[in-house]
Amino acid sequence: MTRPLKKLFATGQMLRQALSEQRDCIADVHARMAPCLRSPAGTPLDYRVAPGAVPRSFRSWRRNLFSTLFHSTYLVMGYALPQRMLYGRIIHLYRIWVTSADNLLDHEDKIVVPIEMPGTSRIMRQVIALMAADRVLAELLEEAVTDKMISAKSARLLMQESLRRLLPSAAQEAQEEGGIRERPEPEHVLDVIHRLKTGLLFHVAFAAPEILEPAPDLARMRRLKDALMQVGLGCQVLDDIRDMARDLLEQRHNYVLSWMAHHQPEALRQLEAQALTVSDRLYLHAADAVAPAAERGFRMVRDGLCALGDAGLDCGPETTAQMANLMFTVLDIPELQNV
Repeated sequence: MTRPLKKLFATGQMLRQALSEQRDCIADVHARMAPCLRSPAGTPLDYRVAPGAVPRSFRSWRRNLFSTLFHSTYLVMGYALPQRMLYGRIIHLYRIWVTSADNLLDHEDKIVVPIEMPGTSRIMRQVIALMAADRVLAELLEEAVTDKMISAKSARLLMQESLRRLLPSAAQEAQEEGGIRERPEPEHVLDVIHRLKTGLLFHVAFAAPEILEPAPDLARMRRLKDALMQVGLGCQVLDDIRDMARDLLEQRHNYVLSWMAHHQPEALRQLEAQALTVSDRLYLHAADAVAPAAERGFRMVRDGLCALGDAGLDCGPETTAQMANLMFTVLDIPELQNV
């Protein structure tokens, strides 16, 4: 089912190059983390910590779909290879920060940094991953200053900005921690809440170039950022469809649930009255609300990918439509493909 998208990554020159470079960035980040993740000599066996083996799946195109799209923008912008590799490493560090934080907030255990620790250690592994990622960023920036790729002043600024860029998204997540009391209009969810929650995360790829590039092409950068925002928001709408049960039980913002609250309140009350688990595919029982949301999410992803193509990415309208449609499988809602 995902063969057309896999073929694109195998034959599209720019995406193939971006995926290859991003794989090298990922491998380097984990190699740099390894010394930080190994207990001092003499630590009793029952208390030893060690870096885990990096699974082969970490290199797959599917696992690196979004990182590859981000990295491809560096090729579109014409950045030199040393700069692309620095920025690509920072992309993966952002991925570690965001995924580890999500694991802590959502009580999940998605492995982004393999670490061998005693016990179940779900929480502590996330904490160690976050701290190790910070140390790798410091090392990367120190090397870049030594190699005269960037100035010490720019390195300090990027160190600050790497966190500051995440703060609006963090604040939005913080507002949901205790559960929301009411569901706002769906357009507010999409245009404000999800723009902060997810859309901004599709812009972090530009945190380093905006600071470090001596003469940035601001117009092209804006086009790429707008396109990525469309892709990110569209994916979040599709995520909301998949996560309807979880977001209902945990009282989180959700585009589809807000649409139901304002357009089908009785149908929403019926869903709330059911005995649910977070893994229930609730979207299969709310077709009137889900179908237009799925169509909107698809269109946003497709239009965003088309805009990336227009900006220089080597993919045409037919390919971007295939990619957008296959997001239903990538995001684990295959039943809604070809809505």
